Amino acid sequence: MGCIHTKCCCRYPKSLVGESQDFRQGVPYCLQDKNTVIEKSLEMIPVASHNYHLEYLVLAQRGYYPESPDKENQDSFCIRTNIQGNPNAHFFGVFDGHGQFGMQCSNFVKDRLIEKLCNDPTLLDDPIQAYNSAFLSTNDELHTSEIDDSMSGTTAITVLVVGDTLYVANVGDSRAVIAVKEGNCVLAKDLSNDQTPFRKDEYERVKLCGARVLSVDQVEGLVDPDIQCWGDEESQGGDPPRLWVQNGLYPGTAFTRSIGDSTAEKIGVNAVPEVLVLQLNPNHLFFVVASDGVFEFLSSQTVVDMASSYADPQDACTAIAAESYKLWMEHENRTDDITIIVVQIKGLSNSGADNNPSSNGLETASLRIDFSDLPTEPNTQPVAVTNRNPAIVVPMLNNQTSL
Repeated sequence: MGCIHTKCCCRYPKSLVGESQDFRQGVPYCLQDKNTVIEKSLEMIPVASHNYHLEYLVLAQRGYYPESPDKENQDSFCIRTNIQGNPNAHFFGVFDGHGQFGMQCSNFVKDRLIEKLCNDPTLLDDPIQAYNSAFLSTNDELHTSEIDDSMSGTTAITVLVVGDTLYVANVGDSRAVIAVKEGNCVLAKDLSNDQTPFRKDEYERVKLCGARVLSVDQVEGLVDPDIQCWGDEESQGGDPPRLWVQNGLYPGTAFTRSIGDSTAEKIGVNAVPEVLVLQLNPNHLFFVVASDGVFEFLSSQTVVDMASSYADPQDACTAIAAESYKLWMEHENRTDDITIIVVQIKGLSNSGADNNPSSNGLETASLRIDFSDLPTEPNTQPVAVTNRNPAIVVPMLNNQTSL
């Protein structure tokens, strides 16, 4: 995940911020065909309760690692339609593994999380509580499984569609974003917030749990460790603040939540999801669920601009993956794993949606998070991990190398 050497350039190149571009001029970089899996046939899912349908496509691209050409793709994804036999309930999820056993972690969570949701009789009545229970119990089971998750784990960005409502549950720094039509513009609205020490609330929470929060430069003595301000994630993402135990040089996580990462759990990293609820309306055109391999160098708005340029989700996925791949190669001479799900919203009318034309449906979204359940002591219930620059890193001290 993220920059393998921990100090890349600014995440979003200036050419991709605030400029209108035509992304239909051809794919700038060819994807590695043998490493790319595309659901070639466009899938269509009806949502009969509100008389609209979803069309989706998935692309998964294994990262290019010159020094580890056989490294497995640590991303995984899950799409489940007609959950619990309900034709109006559908699930989309992307899981971005990290660490030595990241692939095993992401695959484990992909399978167990949806299984728990499908078997929870309260899911459709109380999706938020069902999400919370499923994330935490999956985290518990990963800890007790045969997988060594002491320094490995996974993100989880998931979207549950129930009728005309989206329930977006996030742990980590993969991302969901929705395209909203406002006048003649199509704007990107994030459906999740990256959970990193850049966030004041997350910083304060992990500090209460005993974490030291320092960048690699601070750990290596190049920057004053008493400075506890790192700017913002977009401009300072190359050397982000990380979590360390009080008297050691581990785990070095650049994220504050994930599933797995039992070592980081002792200093506040946890698997409690943040859940955003959004009622759809006709101004919502499509949503994208993707791993941070996409968003390392592409802003949410750029991804939406690119997806808006194509009528076919397959073309949109391919273009986004190719642009991400190109920028990775330009800045890193390697790429992260890339997984993208594009879901188009077709035929939704005002009859089943919010009729307030000024809201575009977004003011109906509320971040329903119960922080009272978060641990404030180092050794409370299980927790998890993940972020955009290498998920876990060891400082370059005494000839050590980064993970």
